Amino acid sequence: MDARQKEKIAALALLLITLFVVTPVVLIFILVLVRGLPALTPEFLLAMPRDGMRAGGIWPAIVGTIYLTLGTALFSIPLGILAAIYLNEYAQRNWLTRVIELAIINLAGVPSIVYGLFGLGLFVTFLNMGASILAGSLTLAIMTLPVIITATREALGAVPRSFREVSFSLGASRWQTVRHVVLPNSIPGIITGAILGLSRAAGETAPILFTVAAFYLPRLPKSVYDQAMVLPYHIYVLSTQVPNVSVKIQYGTVLVLVGMVFIMNILASWLRARLRKRKTW
Repeated sequence: MDARQKEKIAALALLLITLFVVTPVVLIFILVLVRGLPALTPEFLLAMPRDGMRAGGIWPAIVGTIYLTLGTALFSIPLGILAAIYLNEYAQRNWLTRVIELAIINLAGVPSIVYGLFGLGLFVTFLNMGASILAGSLTLAIMTLPVIITATREALGAVPRSFREVSFSLGASRWQTVRHVVLPNSIPGIITGAILGLSRAAGETAPILFTVAAFYLPRLPKSVYDQAMVLPYHIYVLSTQVPNVSVKIQYGTVLVLVGMVFIMNILASWLRARLRKRKTW
């Protein structure tokens, strides 16, 4: 068997593995689309729930999810980027930075229910925020930070070292080099990491279960200290706690959440593609 035949066999094996992984996801999406699409009416999207969530719409859950995602982004993205810049550009390589890096990797694998209990103990109880959008956003931000820090460090590390050396040779300080040379060339990777983290946060149920989610709240939140209905928890409630709910409503709610995450990823991909065109390397 020559090298070309081996290459064809390897390519075929990789194709089969890819199809094996992708096919179930596609089938699930088609199932959700077929069963949920009939529910997507203006009333379903924009009306308040009524009759114990058996009728009406999911507008409060949509708004609550948007508020929670924006709050998570507000707290996690700046902190994650700044932490990654310090670790990659300023921190010396010693035992302390290695411990911090190991802790970040381990935190990325912690189950989400642990973050929920942490948010309950710290933000809801100890800091007396109560179950609120603020407490939920802070909890999800802590859960999202490891993903953003790791992705940002990878993006910063992908910038060639020669770029920094040229900037230093021209008399620029380290911060000027980071701000004007490193960050502009690493923005596409940073955006990817941020969107991945926020997409995970938008679909989480366990952390918001203890910190923000309301079972039935047919009104919009008025401040960051209010509880809110959120789509992931709303889906859980419709599926397990409310009897005699139409399957169409359940799948329609799932389709809305999937659509929101899909739109976030599409916008991120479009922005990343535009920024990559500006690169000169």
